[in-house]
Amino acid sequence: MSEPVITVGSVVINVLDYERQKAFWGAVLGAEPAQEFAPHFLWFRPQHEGGISVALQTVDEATEGTRRLHLDGSVPDIEAAKVKIVELGGAVVADRETNGFRWCTLTDPEGNEFCISSDH
Repeated sequence: MSEPVITVGSVVINVLDYERQKAFWGAVLGAEPAQEFAPHFLWFRPQHEGGISVALQTVDEATEGTRRLHLDGSVPDIEAAKVKIVELGGAVVADRETNGFRWCTLTDPEGNEFCISSDH
């Protein structure tokens, strides 16, 4: 087994109504926010030590099909990780930044989206 390129930090749910979904998922998970860039992003505290966070990401319109959920991963160096992911057959969709938070959206070889950042 080779060294991981990313470490999965969260499963992200695309949402339209940020406040409503924040209240809903906070109650369902019994979790408090760990980090928030309102009204764009929120990561809930994992439910247990070593657990994966559930996160919310505001989108402008409803996301179709399986693209409503995606993985978020942490990397030490976004640019180096992008190069490795492309070498493995992935593709870069876009580099993004909101309120000082920087991340990159990529796809696996079948077009499934995931994001990487070094900021959380």
